[in-house]
Amino acid sequence: MINEQIRDREVRVVSKDGEQLGIMPTSEAMRMAREAELDLVKIAPNAKPPVCKIIDYGKYRYEMARKEKEARKKQKTIEVKEVRLSPNIDDNDLNTKVNAARKFIQKGDKVKVTLRFRGREMAHVQSSKQILDVFAEKLQDIAVVDKAPKMEGRSMTMFLTEKR
Repeated sequence: MINEQIRDREVRVVSKDGEQLGIMPTSEAMRMAREAELDLVKIAPNAKPPVCKIIDYGKYRYEMARKEKEARKKQKTIEVKEVRLSPNIDDNDLNTKVNAARKFIQKGDKVKVTLRFRGREMAHVQSSKQILDVFAEKLQDIAVVDKAPKMEGRSMTMFLTEKR
């Protein structure tokens, strides 16, 4: 809220330099803001009494937008990359998949390792769990198991994340 939108009787006023001017009627604070050719902006509406600051509102909005943009820029989005395996995977193929997962983890992404069962492969679910264990073991130097292997329909999934 700015200027005439402020309906409180009394407000705590802070000058543009950050100096406390004390608690005063809103009309007095508005007069001071007009004299300085600035705006009276309500900074903390939930405080008792509300805190208002005498500042240039356009400049304030610009600064807030810039800070928000900076915060978004520094934010790291974590993607989930998927590596699919089959129960009868060979050692060299497994190593290739491990290297792919290693690249994803080093880049900062989570890795979802999926072991898909087709047809009669469903009969050997228990022995296939060791494939995911070997996969996690090969990556234990840089990754930790986020979610342990779990059956979901015709596939077994496990999540790996970067070690902190």
